[in-house]
Amino acid sequence: MDCVSLLRTLGVYVLSDTRLHVQVTPHRSSLAPAEPDVVRHWRPASLPTSATAVDIVSAVVAAVRCQEPRAAVATLDSAWHLGLIDETAIAEAFRRLPQRHRSLRSLMDPSAESGPETLMRLILRSLGCRFETQVRIPTVGRVDFVVEGWLIIECDSRAHHEGWEAQKRDRRRDLAAAALGYATVRPLAEDIQYHRDRVRTSISCALARH
Repeated sequence: MDCVSLLRTLGVYVLSDTRLHVQVTPHRSSLAPAEPDVVRHWRPASLPTSATAVDIVSAVVAAVRCQEPRAAVATLDSAWHLGLIDETAIAEAFRRLPQRHRSLRSLMDPSAESGPETLMRLILRSLGCRFETQVRIPTVGRVDFVVEGWLIIECDSRAHHEGWEAQKRDRRRDLAAAALGYATVRPLAEDIQYHRDRVRTSISCALARH
């Protein structure tokens, strides 16, 4: 199993990548040139050459190196949230990563329950606004973000918000939040992932107008 497939099988968030990621032993002279859609990751010298499976730290390191920084943080958050890596494993991952990735460590937060939540958190950080994550509100329940004390942001994905029953539940929660003076926005996961600037601008304008 390749590195990225291993992570996805374990439920770890990885932004869409159709390439095949494989781990190979360094200094092998018999390697044929890689195909355009194949990415090779060299096996750390500390790992036994007889190992056939990719270890979780190596898979995370490979995913971080092959993604842009925000998506890399989402992968790290996801693996940490799922309990697949701990502080020791995180330290080992950053030891293997190039120096340019070290700044990502301070951006990690295992409270994120999905990749889009991590990406939204990074958008909010870039706006410099005050926000809380995973907030419990009486009569409403737990929400993903409360921004500046009045704006609720829920990161909706098809997996958890599909179907009329789920939509009815969400709308009733929004009404309960409105009764307490909150406004709620529900950006789609695909927009958070692929149209980040649009989402950022909309939230910035909402905060400016309040």
